[in-house]
Amino acid sequence: MSSIVLKNAEEIELMRESALIVSKTLGMLAGEIKPGISTLELDALAETCIRDHGAIPGFLGLYDFPNTLCMSPNAQVVHGIPNKEPLQEGDVISIDCGSLKNGYYGDHAYTFAVGEIDPKTQKLLDVTKESLYKGIAEFKSGNRIGDLAYAIQNHAESAGYGVVRELVGHGLGTTMHEGPEVPNYGRRGRGKKFQEGMVLAIEPMINRGTHRIKQLNDGWTILTADGLPSAHFEHNVALVDGKPELLSTFQYIYEALGITSDEETPFRKENLVL
Repeated sequence: MSSIVLKNAEEIELMRESALIVSKTLGMLAGEIKPGISTLELDALAETCIRDHGAIPGFLGLYDFPNTLCMSPNAQVVHGIPNKEPLQEGDVISIDCGSLKNGYYGDHAYTFAVGEIDPKTQKLLDVTKESLYKGIAEFKSGNRIGDLAYAIQNHAESAGYGVVRELVGHGLGTTMHEGPEVPNYGRRGRGKKFQEGMVLAIEPMINRGTHRIKQLNDGWTILTADGLPSAHFEHNVALVDGKPELLSTFQYIYEALGITSDEETPFRKENLVL
């Protein structure tokens, strides 16, 4: 992972453009996710959408990854490879997407329900997304990475869930993975101090059971060690005027699914038209 690179206002706006292309792609996919569709079909739709917005897929070929999307159903945590297997009623599918435009990356993720899912898994999705915003709220001047990490860990573990240790969030910019590393567990007051112009990809990966994970022989796919479901939500956030400012949004997803939410309001740039 490269060093920390602080961004100026112009660079942050370029990053917002890349992030919103990912947001729009995830919103498009939200309307397509249903029993019977394959992750490979969704992957093709995403590549077309990203290119139609004048960007290129951020993951395709990155570290030799073979596809546009990381598609991780059920017990897969992250880095699942799209395939021809149809999604089933009751599945959950974590979709991580990246775009590259004007030399800057966008990179965020959302875990979708496929049809009706069981209440225990729905609670996992809800708590994981809540933990994301708990972390974002700590991304402010005077705080450190440990403050953000502790907020995520505390919220998830208070619900009885496992917080993945081996995989972390990261800085974002002209490369997909810049410094600093942003773990989802930690202690208050520890780690690097946040600086104006930092842009982070904050991404809790939370398991319904154990925090332990394993990897498939494909060299990519990460699964929970106990086979229970996992959830993954990710936003791109800049530190602007000492406060966290979202560059990405889930609002396109919510529009497609008919969901009303004000969860992003405290972190949204004023007068931003989506």
